[in-house]
Amino acid sequence: MKVAIIHYWLVGMRGGEKVIEALCEMYPQADIFTHVYVPEMVSDRIRRHRIIPSYINSLPRAARMYKSYLPLMPLALEQLDLRGYDLVISSESGPSKGVIPPPEALHICYCHTPMRYIWNMYHDYRDSAGKITKMLMPPLSHYLRMWDISSASRVDSFVANSATVAKRIQRYYGRDSIVIHPPVDTEAFSIAAPSELGDYYLMAGELVSYKRPDLAVRAFNEMGLKLVVIGNGEMLDEIRRIAGPTISVMGSQPFDVLKKHYSRCRALIFPGEEDFGMVPVEAMASGRPVVAFARGGATETVAKGLSGVFFGEQTVEAICKAVISLADLECDPYKIATHARQFGREQFFNKMRAHIDTLLDKRLAAH
Repeated sequence: MKVAIIHYWLVGMRGGEKVIEALCEMYPQADIFTHVYVPEMVSDRIRRHRIIPSYINSLPRAARMYKSYLPLMPLALEQLDLRGYDLVISSESGPSKGVIPPPEALHICYCHTPMRYIWNMYHDYRDSAGKITKMLMPPLSHYLRMWDISSASRVDSFVANSATVAKRIQRYYGRDSIVIHPPVDTEAFSIAAPSELGDYYLMAGELVSYKRPDLAVRAFNEMGLKLVVIGNGEMLDEIRRIAGPTISVMGSQPFDVLKKHYSRCRALIFPGEEDFGMVPVEAMASGRPVVAFARGGATETVAKGLSGVFFGEQTVEAICKAVISLADLECDPYKIATHARQFGREQFFNKMRAHIDTLLDKRLAAH
């Protein structure tokens, strides 16, 4: 069976790329199509595959400015030649599902979220954009929305990475979907001995505006508690600027360093609304509780009273209250880690294989 995997861009190893790694395990013969490919920024597992970039990859400074070429991506996707493929799997949160699959192929879209910059977070992105981008966004986003809706009809089956995303798929595309949580390598994390636990809290992940890392830093400045920040992104300089004496901003760190901090922190602080959010699951797999904003994927992974607490508003005051309330939670690291395992890699493999095989069998029977 000839398999094509479509991914929006391969410029780093975040949650979407972890899904691509798992799909590569499932289909070692697959070819990967993408808009922009930076080989040194992705894993060996992904690099083993034949990777075909769209013409976006050859445009000036595409490796860094790929998001600036968003209006050209629908056209680029439609130029990709998928003739001869039996199974097409698109990985969507930037534009990828808009390829033109062969009539006989099965097209499954694993949706991390409909493009947030033109749908649910459009106004947030526009408010934080520069003057020229802010002026161009309304007409370009209008065009992209129309294409995005029409290209949804090219998908045979949508798979959402969370119930939160399933609601967005229904809202924006008018399509049903099944929920299969992304694969988190829960076995890669370990529980620290009580004597190894530190006196600090942890915030990890990409430092971008919609994740609201600034709120966590301001809250810990106010409380005077220790917070370790691990991650890179466009807000790194701002976070360093506003961080008080109890905040340690480490930037991007190797996995071993992140793993150690997961297992030794008092709790993970998760101030943003995520589509799913692998970081809280990784912290729980390390036996540590989570303090999370009560919206998005965290509400599906963090068990209130067992593996964490929630705050209802994205404010400094709400975060402070939630951190204080954590003292009332009896944290059993082994129960927390056991809870996290339901989001491990095996559930992804089993559910995706079963879903794809069922659809392929139906297609075969119909022909």
